[in-house]
Amino acid sequence: MKKPLISLFAFLLVGAVTAEAEPRTSYGFSTFGDLKYGPDFTHFDYVNPDAPKGGRIKLRDLDSFDTVNPFLLKGKPALINGDKGGDLYFNFTQLMTPSYDEPDAVYGLLAETVTIDDQRQWVEFTLRPEARFHDDTPITAEDVAYTFNTLKEKGHPRYGIQYRDVIAAKVLDPHKIRFDFREGALTRDLPYQVATMPILSKASFETRDFAVTTMEPLLGSGPYELTTVSPGRSLTYERVKNHWAESLPVHKGRFNFDVIQVDYYRDRTIALEAFFAGEYDFREEFTARSWATEYDNKPAVEKGFIKRDELEDATLTGLQAFFMNSRRAPFDNIKVREAFGLLFDYEWTNKNLFYGAYDRLESVFENSDMKATGLPSPAELDLLTPFKDILPEGVFTTEFKPPQTDGSGNIRKQISAAVELFKSAGWTIQDKKLVNAAGQQMQVSFLLYEQSFTRIINPYVANLRRVGIDASVRVIDSASWQNRVREFDFDIVVRRFPQPQVPGVEQRDWWGSASAGVTGGLNIAGVKNPAVDAIIEKIIEAQTSDELITAARALDRVLMWNYYFIPQWHKNSHFIAYWDKFGRPASKKPGFDRAVLQSWWYDQAKAEELAARQGK
Repeated sequence: MKKPLISLFAFLLVGAVTAEAEPRTSYGFSTFGDLKYGPDFTHFDYVNPDAPKGGRIKLRDLDSFDTVNPFLLKGKPALINGDKGGDLYFNFTQLMTPSYDEPDAVYGLLAETVTIDDQRQWVEFTLRPEARFHDDTPITAEDVAYTFNTLKEKGHPRYGIQYRDVIAAKVLDPHKIRFDFREGALTRDLPYQVATMPILSKASFETRDFAVTTMEPLLGSGPYELTTVSPGRSLTYERVKNHWAESLPVHKGRFNFDVIQVDYYRDRTIALEAFFAGEYDFREEFTARSWATEYDNKPAVEKGFIKRDELEDATLTGLQAFFMNSRRAPFDNIKVREAFGLLFDYEWTNKNLFYGAYDRLESVFENSDMKATGLPSPAELDLLTPFKDILPEGVFTTEFKPPQTDGSGNIRKQISAAVELFKSAGWTIQDKKLVNAAGQQMQVSFLLYEQSFTRIINPYVANLRRVGIDASVRVIDSASWQNRVREFDFDIVVRRFPQPQVPGVEQRDWWGSASAGVTGGLNIAGVKNPAVDAIIEKIIEAQTSDELITAARALDRVLMWNYYFIPQWHKNSHFIAYWDKFGRPASKKPGFDRAVLQSWWYDQAKAEELAARQGK
């Protein structure tokens, strides 16, 4: 079932409506539409405001880490694994914080109020004077300005792209800061981008270098403090007692565990067995085969010590795919990319490897009104037609659908079609090898950092070899994998990009020509397409629901018909398993996050009962 996009209206700050256009000051804002919660709200609906504080929850992550600075391109950072936003929302404070039962609303956290220019050329935040870093020093506008300038100039390249149209952070007084936007820029998303920026301490970097990897925790100000780092092995976060924001409506009933511990495991199988042995408390299962088969006959599951649940997920699905590097041959040819899509037998894979647990991805905006269906509307054609000479014909004439098989493993029809595409791209089969005009065999490699994924790719590799491609899988350590992807030194990689509920400036980083050559950028496929660039700007400037949907559908068609990636699979739920010692709000889980670390709590009575049942 499609998830509808929120009903969109002109940009609105909650406040008195006046006939004159003037800046409006409020406790929160939504890029599109009304706020769910009024100015006198006491807590979010998806929490228990009386949830007890205390206890410990232990999580797991895979592989390792070599830095606890999450803001740099360098290194593999350690982060809380389990909730949207992760470490950036737990260890650091933001000016405003999202509500997870609304697509794009934010409410005051560090900022008591926000004022947005009626022309959207600037935004001002008034800070709470009681806000403190973990060393009890005040958070001031100077810290906010320092954070913005540092992230934009020295941080991960994504910040430079994200804030490129924010030209200045001006300190107006110790508790007021203003961000000015570039004249003529598309500024719809910019208030949200700066409002959700994690805030750093300016003073703390007077004696340390921001731009280096480190195992020394950065000074934070969030509800948790990173207190213990065991390099490559574990992280321990402790709840800040009497935190300055604890009584605010946006924090009421949230962040209830006294301790959050994240242990690292080198191997997925070992990590699963450690869970059954009680070495950690909660896991989300991402592997359909494991969920279907590997929890059976486990004593802790059979005796009810471990509970299993499936949580509905109302977010846009996001895109998980085989990304082909169009910067290099053979994937600089659209016919080759299309042929590779034909040789991936998704139906056989889902039936034999995934126990039928998934649906095929057919869109960049899967399960929303922004997914392109049918033929382009007149409004979409207005965006697409100027680029008709450079776009595939199918964009205008045919609804995009990934190739489909009968699931039997017999793909002779697909192989025949792929061979014809290869031939049209200058590749022919000679002596059972697919070669170019110079007689060189086509060679491609799938670059992985997880051995477990080879079972999924190997049948695909076998299909590629059937047409004479020298296809292989290379598994390397995660740090090396990350470095090679950052430098775009690969043929094919598997990546997943979550989509925000209201797409905007992040699309430039994922698909824009300017990001295709930025080291560490997220344009993994190397997309450099004028039509894509133009339509992304239409997404960013959209002011109504119809405008956003139209532009998103147009972008969807262009990306899918250019075969920059081979879409994989999705499901609209979270598989979770946990030891039965936690309490959960009686209200329904928010649609846009699991909210486990944010709204669950340690239930002392359940924990004691569990220990008694285990004979401890």
